[in-house]
Amino acid sequence: MTATPPPFPHAGQVPVGRIPVLDVQPSVDGGRFPARSVVDESFTVSATVFREGHDAVNATALLTSPDGTEHRWVMQCLNPGLDHWAAKVHAPSAGVWSLCVEGWSDPYGTWEHAATVKIGAGVDTELMLAEGALVLQRAADAAADGTSAQVSGAWDPATTREEAARVLAAAASTLRDGSASPTERLAAATSPEVHTALAAYPLRDLVSPSPRTALWVERELALSGAWYEFFPRSEGAHVDPDTGQWVSGTLATAAERLPAVAAMGFDVVYLTPVHPIGSTFRKGPNNTLDAGEHDPGSPYAIGAAEGGHDALHPDLGSWEDFDAFMARAKELGLEVALDLALQCAPDHPWVTEHPEWFTQRADGTIAYAENPPKKYQDIYPLNFDNDPHGISAEIRRVVQVWLDHGVRAFRVDNPHTKPVEFWQWLIVDVAREHPETIWLAEAFTKPAMMHTLAKVGFQQSYTYYAWRHTKDELTEYCQQLAGPAAAYMRPSFWPTTHDILTPFMQHGGVHAHRLRAALAATLVPTYGIYAGYEHCESVPRPGAEEHIDNEKYQYTDRRWDLDPGPGGWEALEPAAREALEAARAEAGVADRPDLSGFLAMLNRFRAEHPALHWLRNLHFHPTDHHEVIAYSKRRVLTGSAGSSGAHEPAEDVVLVVANLNPHTTVEATVHWDLAALGLEPGSTFRAHDVVTGDTWDWGDAVYVRLGVDAEPIHLVEVQP
Repeated sequence: MTATPPPFPHAGQVPVGRIPVLDVQPSVDGGRFPARSVVDESFTVSATVFREGHDAVNATALLTSPDGTEHRWVMQCLNPGLDHWAAKVHAPSAGVWSLCVEGWSDPYGTWEHAATVKIGAGVDTELMLAEGALVLQRAADAAADGTSAQVSGAWDPATTREEAARVLAAAASTLRDGSASPTERLAAATSPEVHTALAAYPLRDLVSPSPRTALWVERELALSGAWYEFFPRSEGAHVDPDTGQWVSGTLATAAERLPAVAAMGFDVVYLTPVHPIGSTFRKGPNNTLDAGEHDPGSPYAIGAAEGGHDALHPDLGSWEDFDAFMARAKELGLEVALDLALQCAPDHPWVTEHPEWFTQRADGTIAYAENPPKKYQDIYPLNFDNDPHGISAEIRRVVQVWLDHGVRAFRVDNPHTKPVEFWQWLIVDVAREHPETIWLAEAFTKPAMMHTLAKVGFQQSYTYYAWRHTKDELTEYCQQLAGPAAAYMRPSFWPTTHDILTPFMQHGGVHAHRLRAALAATLVPTYGIYAGYEHCESVPRPGAEEHIDNEKYQYTDRRWDLDPGPGGWEALEPAAREALEAARAEAGVADRPDLSGFLAMLNRFRAEHPALHWLRNLHFHPTDHHEVIAYSKRRVLTGSAGSSGAHEPAEDVVLVVANLNPHTTVEATVHWDLAALGLEPGSTFRAHDVVTGDTWDWGDAVYVRLGVDAEPIHLVEVQP
């Protein structure tokens, strides 16, 4: 009795394909969530591809655009015998793409290998030449009639179908030409021209695509940008000389700060909450419970009689003022990010209208927020469990209010205290009409939660950078971030925030502030600065790792008019400099640092070097000192058209060397991996340091001296 063969595959199995294609990367949780990139960001697609027997196999990476246009890249086998294939790819436009790898049998590769061996040995010579002619004629016909797929390689071939068909047909004809020697005929059929034509229009048999997974391609700001945070109420805040009471800044006075933020080269200005603030259990200075009559309270205690998350604090101004602020930011090339803090003061309208949205305690009171030992008596957290649909619909309505006023970026406060499924729904729902919207997760929490928030939609995430200080800590952490996690999670590095002031920053002085800003700005594509960083504000509140006289609980007047500004003292005329020095002395801030010029230099360096706009190109280099870190970023660009009319490749290479100890001067040798820099072994290159203005001839081993009596960091551009 003959058994009936089972269907392929068995029920419940995923088809392996005629040509097996396995372990396709990037893949986020097996394709459950989309991988992420931004427009024209280069990233690696890899897979294991093989077949039975000894015939040649090949692979192609396929990206399909939202409108169905297919983009293919030739893949290279990185380790012959172990079948690991990879290609550098990119998506040229935004939207939800799909990604897969096509494995295929390569009849030309099979023939070329056999023909080279046999003809060289004088075995089956005419037969091999005849078979080669058939293969190349098939390839020529497929190129001519459009049935072969167009594939791009690293060289982005400009070969047309007509040219490819002509080259391949000519090679087939030569193979059939008995007047030429077998060696000449074989050479014509394996020439560089034939390889180029087949790379662009390969002959592919038994094409076996892997399952398609989603690739979410977004605008560049989702990956790369410089953020600047301020409290709108502090910008323009001052003490009234007649009453001795503080007068709040407004959206109009905050708009006056925008030119300085733009002049420093920042891309995004991030506003802490701008909503009405509750009075019940209002916090006083330094988080005390005895707020005075004129204390403004925490802007994170949202909600009062004037409204909740969809309202503006009356001290800040009207909706017309907000729209004017948005317009001024746009005029200066700045985007505005708004803090979305989903919690309520006891006076929030939701508390009386929807008490079921909060946690009721046994004594009938509503539970306030706690993060022991911290207590937030002025804040009620939302409880999604009683009415998840009602809460979600109301928050979606609130978000739409700000979208309608032009906000396209949200910094979300404590997203890890809300259900992940809610964020997945909200972000996707907003993206239906506004896919350009960016969400930054302020989630200093366990890795599983941070990573899952990124997987479900948050484009960016705060990180543990503030607490990573040693060479080993930074290297290990950044390699994790730039590795497989980069397919879905984009880190945002902040040296300090309005909540975070580490001991390193408390005691490191100006050198620590310069160092940590420079590392943040160059290790990852997105970083942020909290207002006051320019002045190296670093005095902690006793018993807490946050600033004293914290801006969360009171106004701050930083007297920006007493700073020389991004141009530095050198940019001032002698009379203006003398007047400013006198004013600073009178105000008691004669020795106050001003890092605005340094930050402007950092952002200019970032803007001029596209290599710093990517994450996955980070490469660390050895040094012989445990406190000296060195790393590079390299990006291949498309340069201007050459004499042939084709675009010639160009590269952007950036090097960073830093002394991680702000209290000492150290000497060290950096051992550059020249291959990682795109250079030949033993070669030298011109290294220009934008911090000092010096230019050196560097090789694979370089002496550096960095520290308190010098600069703590070298920011180097490799010159051609």
